[in-house]
Amino acid sequence: MLTTKLLAPLLAIPLLGLLLAAPQTGQAASKPVLRVLAWPGYADADVVKGFERRSGARVELTIIDSDTALWQKISAHDAADFDVFAVNTAELQRYIDRGLVEALDQNAIPNTRRQLPQFRDLAAIAGLTRQGKAYGIPYTYAEMGLIYDRSQFATPPDSITALWDPRHRGRVLAYNGGTHKFSLAAQALGSASPFRLGAGDWPRAVERLIALRRNVLAFYNQPEEAVELFRQHRVALMYANYGMQQVRLLKAAGLDVGYAIPREGALAWLDCWAIVRGVRDRALAHAWIDYMLEETVSGLLVNRQGLSSTITTATAGQLGGRLLWLEEPEDVVRREKMWGSIVSGDRAEKVLAR
Repeated sequence: MLTTKLLAPLLAIPLLGLLLAAPQTGQAASKPVLRVLAWPGYADADVVKGFERRSGARVELTIIDSDTALWQKISAHDAADFDVFAVNTAELQRYIDRGLVEALDQNAIPNTRRQLPQFRDLAAIAGLTRQGKAYGIPYTYAEMGLIYDRSQFATPPDSITALWDPRHRGRVLAYNGGTHKFSLAAQALGSASPFRLGAGDWPRAVERLIALRRNVLAFYNQPEEAVELFRQHRVALMYANYGMQQVRLLKAAGLDVGYAIPREGALAWLDCWAIVRGVRDRALAHAWIDYMLEETVSGLLVNRQGLSSTITTATAGQLGGRLLWLEEPEDVVRREKMWGSIVSGDRAEKVLAR
């Protein structure tokens, strides 16, 4: 039988082992975290879980519904709350200007070799590079066409001006975003460029958007929100910020809708993945972008969302018509301030004073 004096050292050995192992167990239990900011449909739950299983990391996903909301989140507090985000090429420029994004290491994203040829040369795509460095990797794109209720149109609408048609008053939906809305007004007015308003263009554009406000039922943010409005209020016409993604959702809800590209051309956006300045784990952020470009993952954009993938055959523009790729406008801040004033019901004089 062991005496107490002999037993004490033996008991101390496993106790010491437990004490030494405790910090290691805690470290093993902690996972790296990737904070992602994305648009609806870009990172579904099963896609996120797939990345988590592969990387051993935990993903914190935040969904945004407007360029304004995206800018507010990334520009606030030096973007300390996020690591990687999705943004269109026209908007990316001001993030670069403010130093809110980091240059990408293309060698750390080998799946870029899977992309269609027109998306591999980043320098040839406006807005993606600065001084020879790449700041965005193309992910998905779509045009903003017109969705219409087939039962209310004998022929498809062929012009942007259909959104102002008094016959559809109270049965029109439009996206709630000032930057795009001023481009839309410029198209309706026949301006030379929807992205460059001159001094004489602002008053006419404001009057046009006030008239649009009076004709629409509501301005939506999320595509799912638009589906509910369309169904509940027997909407006749909608300006589709999310393009074919919204057509897919409306048809899934049992609605008989058509899709048309207006003769003035359709504004089109190209969204890319970018890395926030001060990212906590650059390797993990690059791994996320690379994962998003896998054929199976990227293919979900087409199969589930009706969007176009930079990996697979395009769906955007299949209806024909001219696509007007978004460019950085002359004054984003002024457009958004004026739009907020218009939506709130202000008269033209007050809007123009913004």
